[in-house]
Amino acid sequence: MSQFFQDLWDSIFTPGTTPTLVRATHYSFAALLVTLVVLCIATYNKHFFILTAIAGCLWGTLTWFIGELDKMKEEMAKQNAPITEDITDKVISGEEATEEPKTEEQKKDE
Repeated sequence: MSQFFQDLWDSIFTPGTTPTLVRATHYSFAALLVTLVVLCIATYNKHFFILTAIAGCLWGTLTWFIGELDKMKEEMAKQNAPITEDITDKVISGEEATEEPKTEEQKKDE
């Protein structure tokens, strides 16, 4: 268990997502949803039902996004292109992953 926390601490300083960080995210969301479900059952308060739905949607969206990043990393690896930190920027901006990475000369020309 202490190795998990050591890996989690190291993942903070590693660019991109690491398996330990993804696992910690899933554990955190699972604990949050369990807590909210217990509060829903105990109080029948509509606010807890809404918060549970929001947390579930957020967890699903985050899981989807991490999956898309993994797909993009695999595509980049198939093209033998260097994997850089701007993958996240490309996903957010909607750019195609198939474009060739810019060379240093092209970056200087911009």
